Amino acid sequence: MKIKHLLAMITIGLFVITGCVEGSASENEKATLKVGASSVPHAEILEFIAPDLEEDGVKLEIMISTDGIQTNQQTSDGDLDANFFQHTPYLEQVNEDSGLDLVVVEGIHIEPFGVYSKEIDSIDNLSEGAQIAVPNNPSNFSRTLLLFAEHGIIELNDAKSGDFLLEDITRNDKNLEFIPVDPPLLVHSLDDVEASAINTNYALEADLKPLEDSLIIEGLDSPYVNVLVARPDNKDSELIQKLADALTTEKVREFILDNYEGAVVPAF
Repeated sequence: MKIKHLLAMITIGLFVITGCVEGSASENEKATLKVGASSVPHAEILEFIAPDLEEDGVKLEIMISTDGIQTNQQTSDGDLDANFFQHTPYLEQVNEDSGLDLVVVEGIHIEPFGVYSKEIDSIDNLSEGAQIAVPNNPSNFSRTLLLFAEHGIIELNDAKSGDFLLEDITRNDKNLEFIPVDPPLLVHSLDDVEASAINTNYALEADLKPLEDSLIIEGLDSPYVNVLVARPDNKDSELIQKLADALTTEKVREFILDNYEGAVVPAF
């Protein structure tokens, strides 16, 4: 009887141990997806969907990006599986300049681009020869000039194709001086110039309210959609597609609308 009892206990013990091992294996089966993202709003949106992805077997590892060129290079090299911080014209420029071949997986949202100032409260009050800080990358530099042209502050060469440059300005009545600045530093430039053209993610990080604080801002029909980016070899993979699906749900749409009050607009 004692021997039978001992065998029964051993059997039960093995069953419990096996069950624990199987449970641990199940946890380890979750695949990790490394995604580079700007802290606001991109990383916030990714953090919002992380629990849903976890339930779907995907552990999301969010790497905060402060250098777009480096983040794209890391994605191309395979150090990151994907990134989410940029619009398509910027991606195309980096691909061309750096010899990369990254691709758009899905368009997620639009961040209307605005001009801000600590010195004036209306774009009409720009002074003669005012210095305007603008992003120093070609796509967003061009975006700034287009925004100023849309509001009649300057005129651009109608025959131009591609990104606009300073030499494409055909009228500049106030002789505005456009000064290229590294995008993350544009908020700090507000102390040194009359106005700064700032990407919305950096404006939000500095607690600016784009719709309230900007002197001028793009309309909701902006072509600069922020996109999920991956490599040609993994863009159609199950993990990347799960991420794309999770980013384009009605739940995410409501999160964007509720949390950013028009400063970030869903594009799906």
